[in-house]
Amino acid sequence: MDLILKYFPDLTSQQIKHFEKLMLILPRLNQRVNVISRKDIEYLEERHILHSLSIAKMFQFDSRARVLDVGTGGGFPGIPLAIMFPEASFTLVDSIGKKITLVGEIVQELGLKNVTAVNQRMELLDLKADFVVSRAVTAFPKLHQWTRKLIEPGSEQSIPNGLISLKGGDLAKELMPYEKHVECFSLSSWFKESFFSSKMIVYLKK
Repeated sequence: MDLILKYFPDLTSQQIKHFEKLMLILPRLNQRVNVISRKDIEYLEERHILHSLSIAKMFQFDSRARVLDVGTGGGFPGIPLAIMFPEASFTLVDSIGKKITLVGEIVQELGLKNVTAVNQRMELLDLKADFVVSRAVTAFPKLHQWTRKLIEPGSEQSIPNGLISLKGGDLAKELMPYEKHVECFSLSSWFKESFFSSKMIVYLKK
C-alpha cells in the first residue's frame, strides 16, 4: 500500500481496506485464471492498481456517473476506480468468460456494490454510459469505433462525457486522425517511477 498512499494520501479507511484486500486476493485467483502474467504479478500495486488510478489524478466521477470499462481483463482499470469512486456506477466488460468470472469473484469478495460484470464483446454491447475507460485494449481508432455508440453526449460531470484510454509508447500515428480532438496527459507528470515514463491518458470527449 505504500505506493498507493504515496500518491493518494487522502484515502478513507474503507478504501485502504479494499486496496489491501485486492492485493491479497488477486494473486490467489490469478493462479487459476492467469489474467496477469506470473512475472508481472509481483508488480501488481504499481503496474496495475496505481496505473488504473492514474485516471483519478485527472478525472473525478461523481455519484451520477456511469462508467463502462471495456476489455477489463482482471478488472483494470475498473475495480480500482470503483474503489476510488464508490458513488459512481461501473460496468466491467470482457469477452472472455473465465476473466469476467474472476472479476465477479473479486467484486464479491471485496463487497463492491457499485460494480456489474458483463461477459460480452464490446462491439456487441447495448449499453449507455457517460464514460468509457480502457487500458491497453486495442488501437485507439478501433476502440473509438467500437465504443462511440455507447457514450451519451453531455457534461453533467466535472468534465464532458467521453472516452478515457490508458495507452503507452509512441502514439503519434495511432492518434493522427484525432490530433485536433484528443487530449493527452503524461503519467510521468504525477508518478516518478520509471514504469510510467512512456504512459499516457488519452481523452476524447463525446
